[in-house]
Amino acid sequence: MRLFFDARYIRTDFHDGISRYSAELAAAVHEAAPGRGVEVTYLIHDEAQRALLPERAQTLAMTAPTSWREPVAARLLNRFAPDVVFSPMQTLGARGRRYRLILTLHDTIYYRHRTPPRDLPAPIRLGWRLFHLSYVPQRLTLDAADVVATVSETSRRQFAAVRLTKRPVVVIPNAPQRLADLLPGGRDDVQADGPVRNLVYMGSFMPYKNVETLVRAMRLLPGRTLHLLSRIAPARRAELQALAGDAAVVFHNGVTDAAYAAALADHAVLASTSLDEGYGLPLAEALALGVPAVVTDMEIFHEVAGDGAVYVDPHDEKAVAAAVTSLDDDAVRAGVIAAGTAHIARYSWERSAGALLDTVTTLARG
Repeated sequence: MRLFFDARYIRTDFHDGISRYSAELAAAVHEAAPGRGVEVTYLIHDEAQRALLPERAQTLAMTAPTSWREPVAARLLNRFAPDVVFSPMQTLGARGRRYRLILTLHDTIYYRHRTPPRDLPAPIRLGWRLFHLSYVPQRLTLDAADVVATVSETSRRQFAAVRLTKRPVVVIPNAPQRLADLLPGGRDDVQADGPVRNLVYMGSFMPYKNVETLVRAMRLLPGRTLHLLSRIAPARRAELQALAGDAAVVFHNGVTDAAYAAALADHAVLASTSLDEGYGLPLAEALALGVPAVVTDMEIFHEVAGDGAVYVDPHDEKAVAAAVTSLDDDAVRAGVIAAGTAHIARYSWERSAGALLDTVTTLARG
């Protein structure tokens, strides 16, 4: 049984969400596939991507996913007679294919917030916006597959609510990065005793992320510091600095994964007052590290964190401050951490690889 895994979204500079999902799932599939009788070939468009795949992985070079040839990609793939092709995105051309196809749509957030990734070429950004003006193009794209994959039960329910596809939808979950591996002493380095000293935010500064509520909450949390880890435009930074006043807010403007892990390990909580999310990977990463969270009361965060977070009204800075203060209590904090650790343990790349290979096997035999 031959599976082609589209690894062309793996970045060679730094991982974004799709890149990390692709790389981690590719590695887990590589480990599990031989035991399932599956031969895996990884599609790449840049020779540098080979180094980010498992050792001795079999690869096939083709055009970039942003190429004008993408709509006719099936013509190339047909020559190599795969049984099933899996893509971690939904843009792989399907016209004329002679294999079974799994396309992935991670979430529907770009229908609610249509700003495309900034690193895409201008024509593709324009096409992105036009594509998301209606569900019709997405329906046509997804219905060209045999199965649609997504990363959460929340997304699956959202697809059903808007009748996004007629195809079966399977959940191949996202899983947290192993931040403990980046600390010299692993999870033993996580300082979770005593009062919360630091609030850590990892994410963009787009309006729907609602970082303003976190900044306003810091005025009510003297003696504590909010660490905004991600890259930020100068104008946006000036807006938030003015809002912070005398509150302790540190702008890191981008950090390494190791620095991210160290920030979470320092008597911290992961904090987010986002008004909308597709998944919320930083929340999963914090829980896996043994760090509690204070986050918006929304469906996807409940799916990711279970009882491993304190949930708040994202418009109420007083509620945010009270939630942080509640975690100063040793028993409360320990209970939230224990619940989060147990809940996030159900998410692993091994489990996700198993879900993908189950789907591949079913399709190939169907």
